[in-house]
Amino acid sequence: MKSVDQHLEDCLAGIETLSPLELRLLDAHGCTLSEDVTATWNLPPFTNSSMDGYAVRAADVAGASESSPVSLPVVGDIPAGYSGALALSPGQCARIMTGAPMPSGADAVVPVEWTDGDIVQVSITRPASAKAFVRYEGEDAAAGDLVLPTGTRLGPQQLALLAAVGRARVLVRPRPRVVVMSTGSELVEPGEPIAGGKIPDSNSFMLAAAAQAAGATAYRIGFVPDEPKQLITTIEDQLIRADLVITTGGVSVGAYDVVKEALGRMGTVSFDRVAMQPGMPQGFGRVGPDATPIYTLPGNPVSAFVSFEMFVRPVLRRLQALEPLHRPTVRAVLKTAVQSPAGKRQFLRGDLGVEDGRYVVAPVGGPGSHLLAGLANANCFIVVPEDETHVAAGDAVTVVMLERRAG
Repeated sequence: MKSVDQHLEDCLAGIETLSPLELRLLDAHGCTLSEDVTATWNLPPFTNSSMDGYAVRAADVAGASESSPVSLPVVGDIPAGYSGALALSPGQCARIMTGAPMPSGADAVVPVEWTDGDIVQVSITRPASAKAFVRYEGEDAAAGDLVLPTGTRLGPQQLALLAAVGRARVLVRPRPRVVVMSTGSELVEPGEPIAGGKIPDSNSFMLAAAAQAAGATAYRIGFVPDEPKQLITTIEDQLIRADLVITTGGVSVGAYDVVKEALGRMGTVSFDRVAMQPGMPQGFGRVGPDATPIYTLPGNPVSAFVSFEMFVRPVLRRLQALEPLHRPTVRAVLKTAVQSPAGKRQFLRGDLGVEDGRYVVAPVGGPGSHLLAGLANANCFIVVPEDETHVAAGDAVTVVMLERRAG
């Protein structure tokens, strides 16, 4: 059998990052920057108030208290967006709104809650120190500063920063377009009756969501029956919008495992037995006029998910120029002894936690590759190497960390 490491190397061979595109900000969400972004202007671009209140000279209100308030004349109103010029002389103040530019001569803001709110002669009951509630020009970034380097993954916070520094468009590595389909005449859409040997198609939902979580744009085709011609037609129809294709099912040695038969006619796709559990039957290659990469994963849901995480997710990250390619790993103390088949690298579903300042992990559910409930309650894979058949409780193991469960 082929080793896990060799199969991963083969899956990544020839995969290059996608060519950059200039996209509008919302279209760039989830993409990877392909340029350094510098601040177009100072951020904030002008000194402004962080509170609704009164712009003052701190020295004028230094003695203010509840028992001895300071009374100042209000010489103007400064709303957000104000573009006029206003200067304060000693002993004056101006009513000011959050985000409004500070008038010259003022060095602090008294929140409205510390006053009687008057608009002619305000009574101030607490002092404000110099710089209190003032946001200064350039304190976040100065014009010309590097604010986002090449390779940054653009989430909501990064899009906000791009907008704040005046960028309407940005050069990015686009999200890979991934077509996902299940194969099997036994499949039905969720919600349909499952009588007569039918089961809901869960794999295509799982893999499409996994591709999205890895930064891709996923197109779920659903399922294709065990008909080679229909499978070929479906794949050919989808290649126009695919940077990568994922199929699940039909790669074993059964009489109706048609993926091997169909893809043998379309391009260079190889099928292997990989020394792992779950997920031994694997296939990958290129199909169509543009030599689109295709990854054919096993049909059992746990096998399909493990295969995606180990082989396809790194490919999607390379397409986006994201590093590291692989999930983080930690060493953890095993809470329950486990068995593993000789000669295969086993990926057990696990529950990773921290006890007494160290990582601990316990298996979740049974070893069967059809047991979805265990997979849904796992937050990691416990990795048992090929040359180990028994790991005792208390031993240290390598753990592949997945996204944490909700809650």
